[in-house]
Amino acid sequence: MSNALVPEFAVSDWRRSKAFYCDVLGFDCAYARAEEGFCYLRLGDAELMIDQIGLGRTFDGGHLPQSHPFGRGLNVQIRVTAIAPMLAALERIGHSLFLEVEEKWYRTGAEEAGNRQFVVADPDGYLLRFYEELGSRPARA
Repeated sequence: MSNALVPEFAVSDWRRSKAFYCDVLGFDCAYARAEEGFCYLRLGDAELMIDQIGLGRTFDGGHLPQSHPFGRGLNVQIRVTAIAPMLAALERIGHSLFLEVEEKWYRTGAEEAGNRQFVVADPDGYLLRFYEELGSRPARA
């Protein structure tokens, strides 16, 4: 597609993952290869791929997740217009948050960039940090 960097998550059940990303979080499936357990997903400008372990091409050689949660040491930040619809959808299905909603300001040189954000784990444990922008302000001393 168009992004220069698109993560691919090795998942245990691509249909379950696709349902979570599309039906709950609001991603669109750009295309899928069911025979490979593969799906290319988009949400606004964000893109990511899911690929079922053991179907199609599986990257192994010590690179596959060994146990749940997958993606240890990694969280993927995804900008959205508003986090409220996602929070409502997650609450409807009783899916708990890994990190509750917070307002966080990050120094970026002479300014700070503000995010309203939360972190949720997908069905395999990959951490997804969704945020909406709050704007910028001068950095505090």
